[in-house]
Amino acid sequence: MAILSKDEAQQILKKVIGFSKADGIEANLNGNDGGNIRYARNSVSTSGEDSNVNLGVQSYFGKKSGTATINEFDDASLEKVVKRSEELSQLAPENPEFMEPLSQQAYQDSKTFFDSTANITPDYRAQAAANSINPAAAKDVTAAGYLTDNRGFSALMNSKGLFAYGKSTSVDFTVTMRTNDGTGSGWVTRSFNDVSKLDTAEASKVAIDKALQSRNAKAIEPGKYTVILEPAAAGDLIGLMFFGMNARQADEGRSFMSKKGGGTKLGEKIVDERVNIYTDPWNEEVPAFGFTGNGLARKKMDIIKGGVVSNLFYDRYWASQKNVEPVPFPGNRIMDGGTASLEDMIKDTKKGVLVTRFWYIRPVDPQTLLYTGLTRDSTFFIENGKIKHPVKNFRFNESPIIMLNNLETLGKQVRVGNGEGGGAPSLIPYMKIRDFTFTSLSDAV
Repeated sequence: MAILSKDEAQQILKKVIGFSKADGIEANLNGNDGGNIRYARNSVSTSGEDSNVNLGVQSYFGKKSGTATINEFDDASLEKVVKRSEELSQLAPENPEFMEPLSQQAYQDSKTFFDSTANITPDYRAQAAANSINPAAAKDVTAAGYLTDNRGFSALMNSKGLFAYGKSTSVDFTVTMRTNDGTGSGWVTRSFNDVSKLDTAEASKVAIDKALQSRNAKAIEPGKYTVILEPAAAGDLIGLMFFGMNARQADEGRSFMSKKGGGTKLGEKIVDERVNIYTDPWNEEVPAFGFTGNGLARKKMDIIKGGVVSNLFYDRYWASQKNVEPVPFPGNRIMDGGTASLEDMIKDTKKGVLVTRFWYIRPVDPQTLLYTGLTRDSTFFIENGKIKHPVKNFRFNESPIIMLNNLETLGKQVRVGNGEGGGAPSLIPYMKIRDFTFTSLSDAV
């Protein structure tokens, strides 16, 4: 039952709305079928599948609201969960920021569902793991990886006549390769809606090669370096930047988008003019639903254009306070890139550091968007256009805003998954950045 069709979901939600005695009601119905395989020390450790459907009901009396959930869908259970949400709403205090449910919105479908991914079998997962483990063992390298796939749907209905439905698939793969002498480590990630684009053997080869090349890393002094950031590393910081672009936080002086003395930086140039970041639910590489969890319609929209802030994100309440249209948090992130390959960028670097990925990123100062974290799983020193040798990992202190002001070269785009920024798949280019700040060394491989 985990994947309901549009008609099946609509029938259930109509029953839910029909049981309501409240001033208003919203119901969210979500389901998924998922599978996974995990391996470590060149051996599969766990594998499984899960299936779940969940209904959440929120009832309103005036400005009071209450929520109840259930995963049974006979009429008696549906009536019970509606009644329970109404009882809880009567006990709740009034919400001064309460917003009436939305009326019907216009949504555009997006190609988020692929039969290829929906039809993944345990045999496929086993072969995908074998295609990663076998080449690792042949190179005297130990693999630890995780593949997870999901097919699901999301549906929403309320008492104002709104109805939205979408279904999606996804497959995510990560693997860490460690040399058996413990001195080298390589890592790679892949994320797609369409599993036919995934080749775990190809991805694993990248990680194996990095592991072998990163053995016996040398220490170099911390400081400011030109860096080449692979998309997984750059994407983490770009994703975290998005969470600082909330209009309310900016208006209330709580973010890097706040101006001294009041106001926001909307419409101001904050980064290099080559930086163009936008969201597009209908992008074929990183498709997203055309609606949010509360029913707002998404659209293609610039976030930063030519280095200038084009939009901040407004929830419905704050938009009503500022007399503007709501701007929902995007379902994907896309940053324009260039034509340079990673090899081109290395050849064009006299002295620098190549970073595979970041790890354990934590905020330092939200008003300057300063973060700290560590490099991990293959960091290399570049000299005179060539990778000279692996280097020990660094701790960094850097802001994505400073990073995007110190931009030297934009390379080709790559799809990366949720990462540290969370919330959305992204298309992020390779980036060459000057004066990236490394503050200390780390002995971790």
